[in-house]
Amino acid sequence: MMHAVRVVRVEQPWQEFLSDPSQWWDNRFIKKNPKYPDFKHKITHEGLWIEGRLKTPWVKAKVASVASGSIQSAGGFRVRDSLGNGGNVSKLCQEGRFKEALHMLELMVHENIQTPINTYACLLKECTRKKALAEGKRVHALIVQRGLDSNIFLGNTLVNMYAKCGSLLDARQVFDCMLEHNVFSWTIIISAYANHRQGEEAINLFQRMQQTGIPPNKVAFVVVLKACARIPSLEKGKQLHWDIIKSGFLSDVIVGSTLVDMYVKCGCIEDARQVFDNMHERNLVSWTAMIAGYAQHELGREALDLYQEMKEEGLQPDIVTYVVLLKACACIAALEQGKQLHLDIIKSGLQSDVFVGNALVDMYAKCGSIEDAHRMFNNMHERDVVSWNAMIAGYAQHGLGKEALDVCGQMKQEGVQPDIVTYTTLLKACASIAAFEQGKQLHSDIIESGFELDVIVGNTLVDMYAKCGRMEDACHVFNNMHERDVVSWNALIAGYAQQGLGKDAVTLFEQMQREGIKPDEVTYVSVLSACSHSGLVDKGCHLFDSMCRDHGVTPAMDHYACMVDLLGRAGCLADAHDFITKMPIQPNAVVWMTLLSAARNHDHVELGRHAFDCVVRLEPKNEAPYVLLSNIYAAAGQRDEVAKIRKEMNDAGVKIMSGVHLY
Repeated sequence: MMHAVRVVRVEQPWQEFLSDPSQWWDNRFIKKNPKYPDFKHKITHEGLWIEGRLKTPWVKAKVASVASGSIQSAGGFRVRDSLGNGGNVSKLCQEGRFKEALHMLELMVHENIQTPINTYACLLKECTRKKALAEGKRVHALIVQRGLDSNIFLGNTLVNMYAKCGSLLDARQVFDCMLEHNVFSWTIIISAYANHRQGEEAINLFQRMQQTGIPPNKVAFVVVLKACARIPSLEKGKQLHWDIIKSGFLSDVIVGSTLVDMYVKCGCIEDARQVFDNMHERNLVSWTAMIAGYAQHELGREALDLYQEMKEEGLQPDIVTYVVLLKACACIAALEQGKQLHLDIIKSGLQSDVFVGNALVDMYAKCGSIEDAHRMFNNMHERDVVSWNAMIAGYAQHGLGKEALDVCGQMKQEGVQPDIVTYTTLLKACASIAAFEQGKQLHSDIIESGFELDVIVGNTLVDMYAKCGRMEDACHVFNNMHERDVVSWNALIAGYAQQGLGKDAVTLFEQMQREGIKPDEVTYVSVLSACSHSGLVDKGCHLFDSMCRDHGVTPAMDHYACMVDLLGRAGCLADAHDFITKMPIQPNAVVWMTLLSAARNHDHVELGRHAFDCVVRLEPKNEAPYVLLSNIYAAAGQRDEVAKIRKEMNDAGVKIMSGVHLY
């Protein structure tokens, strides 16, 4: 009886197979294991074997007949008929049965069944969508096997698949082997290089396309403009601008918006605004690109003014627009405008977006309202590592290192893993409060997390140890760094300067040059400061003279202030004053305050009064010069002058800080 049941169970699926073979899947030719069935029903998943498991003679005969390519029965059905002409492959792709579709295509090629080109393209697009490089190569092999590799449509699809799957080398090899290229071929390969941050090669390919006589379309222009923005290359971007004008694409809103973005990222905000103002049509992307440009160049007021114009034209900001506007508020500490934006965001229903929430936390922190930042942070429905970093950075920026470390502890308790930004921010917080023990623990966490080899983390560790007065630890980290840049050297030189180890700083500066690292503006500020604190006047003067002559570094205000401090500390007050009068740029209040401090240290009344007058002219509400000059007069026993200074201060409406007293 049991045997009879088994026969019925086996015969029924095979009768279905013979009556409707499209419901069956033949995987005999891709078998990798004897345990796999030769045929498997799509719906019931009933497995059938040609040999071994099924002993029913008529089933075995029929299956063997199918495997050989035909069934000798009424209807004359052939296995190639069950596979069809590629429609089933496309259908399987649409149903999300990617691997089955690939198996079917391989069987069709094996059976030499003519397959439409769109079938291969369909599978390649699925490989692209799934980032399935290995499967994409299998489809490529099938295309070559069928001699279809010269087809331009398949060639373009292959280049795109390899590029999107991360194999730029394979994409280029396919492109170079193509017998012909159209504008889509060039655009795809140019985009591939641009997306892989190889802007120079993307631009070179664009120029090659032009040389072959193929005119770029607007997509090609957009792609190559983005490549220029990433390098950045203003000169090539301007040439592209001219090409766009000649090609008649300047009126296209997408091309125009990308031009604005290119000029912004190449640092030419004026040209960006000119393109923006001349656009025949502007959409939200255009406005956001221009607002973002102002924000990136710390022109927050201009960004907010443009936002008002945008609203007057009836455009509603999206998430990206709000994020860049909040950054604009942060860069100019525009708290009131930031609060108004917050209200607009609530009205728009976008407050729950994590990107907007992060930008709000950052804005409040940078505008000095750490309480609002913390409130916003606590009210966020969703928080990612960027949210935590923004809150930690907010505390660190306000010198609240302990609170920053506490937030990190809470972050770990909630299961959020710190990233490189978290660690660098926390190390800066430790440096600001000289929290050596906490910094050392962070160092251990960094090693455990595998971030120690990152050059930015290494630089921040050197800086933290140096500011905590642990120069031995700072040197140990510096010497064990696998990669060092100019920032690494600057951090250690600055550490020596802060500890008054001028000779060590100069020695390291000279070693830096021997190793081929070119000093920058920050390097010279640190080494000149080191010379100043150690009384190395001649060495400092020599280094200042060599800045522009030997390294092409144009002295900035900080460098001039360092030189005034160097001469002033050494008691060369007349030389310091003479140095200021010969500066090629107008000295600021910091330079004159430096001279005033030197006059205070050396009890030079006349020069002190002159420096005081210069500072007050530039910063009339600054109380510091009044305090210093009062000290100079008091040290000289000129009590009447002290009283006059007090009166001048009161008349000017300058209020002295709590805890500071005039003599």
